[in-house]
Parts: sequence; C-alpha cells; structure tokens
Amino acid sequence: MQNLPDETTYRFVAVLNKKAELGRLFNALGHMTAGFVAKYSESDYAFIEYVDASGTSHPSISHFPFIVLKAGNSNQIRTLRNELIAQGLPYNDFTSTMTIGTSQEQVDATAATSEDELEYLGIVTFADTDTIKALTKKFQLFR
Repeated sequence: MQNLPDETTYRFVAVLNKKAELGRLFNALGHMTAGFVAKYSESDYAFIEYVDASGTSHPSISHFPFIVLKAGNSNQIRTLRNELIAQGLPYNDFTSTMTIGTSQEQVDATAATSEDELEYLGIVTFADTDTIKALTKKFQLFR
C-alpha cells in the first residue's frame, strides 16, 4: 500500500481572467499547468500511482485538490502574481502574448511588453492550504 498524503494540507489553485474567452482560458490553463509540473515535478507534490485490479498502471496525478477561481481582470492576476513572488511561492502565469503566432513571435511580443502592460489570462500556484486561502480569498470559484 502506498503512503498517501494528507490531501487537506496543500492545494493547487488556478486563477483565470473571467474577461477572456473560455477557449483561451482552457488553453492557458493547460499550458500553465503543464509548465508548472515540468518546472516543479522533482519536488514533494505527492504524485500517486494508480494500478487497477489487472495490474495495469494508470498515469499518476497529484492527490491534492486543484481549485479553479476567477479574477475580475488582468490586474487582479498581476497583483496575485506579485504576492506569490513576495512570498517566494511557485507559480506559472500565462499572458495574451503567449497566444499569438509562432513561439518566436510570442517571445518577441512578450519581450516588447512591460510587465505592467501584459494582459494576464491566468496563473497557477501550489501552496499550503492556509497560505493559498489567504492569498485567494477575494476570488470566487470559476463556474
């Protein structure tokens, strides 16, 4: 039997800009989450292996909750990003410059835009439950 984590101690939280089109938000959520996992997968995020009764292994997932919240606008996501940075918490964000043309065009567009001019579509983070609840209390569930 696996040593399972206490799933109440940590959580993943994504905050998405409600002003963006739903398809763009799904795209942003997928890219942010994939980037986050790629960057932080060597840490203690308790990925669990699932094996069925036939002995077939199923891809691992994190056992901590993944909550999706909505921000009223890009500035609210920017503020959250700055709070995460100030507290040294891990995050991945996604801006509108990451949705245009080729990868090179995206890199160039981002480099040509100052941080306070970027339009944020979303941000994803992982932190202990109390910290993340305090940082995201102003956001509502994305429904």
